[in-house]
Amino acid sequence: MINDMNKLAEENLSEGAALLDYQTQRLQGLISEMVHCCQDRMVFQSQKFDLPQAELRCLMLFGDERYLTVKSIAQRLEVAKSRVTKILEGMEARGLVSRTDDPQDGRIRLISLTPEGRRRAQQIGGFLRDVHQRILLQFEEDQRLEIIGALESLRTAMEVVKQGLK
Repeated sequence: MINDMNKLAEENLSEGAALLDYQTQRLQGLISEMVHCCQDRMVFQSQKFDLPQAELRCLMLFGDERYLTVKSIAQRLEVAKSRVTKILEGMEARGLVSRTDDPQDGRIRLISLTPEGRRRAQQIGGFLRDVHQRILLQFEEDQRLEIIGALESLRTAMEVVKQGLK
């Protein structure tokens, strides 16, 4: 009898491990597919707004910020300051940003959006809101709440694991 119970416990553990392996692979695949979908959207968005992806990402960093520095942009984009300088040169040529000296520290250049840069950022922001709303409209209202809740839980779990990797 005890032998049978031990064997059953081993089988349950084995089934549990197999289920976890399947779920792990499925999660990995789904996240990979979503990332790929987002990358495809980014390519489309870049073409739609006639901006290189790096410039588009930089433009969207400003949000409600009046000024950013090369250093803060480099940190947010996770690129070298020399790369930011090239990105900003392209954006300046398009009339999207302007640079001014920091009145408190002449070594620092403050980057701000021009009126055209703000207009383009608002267009892109509107496009993104529309895309996300169209995604949500694929679901019933109660499903939307479940999806958002599940995504919040997933994001939290990912942050916890990320902190554990450091």
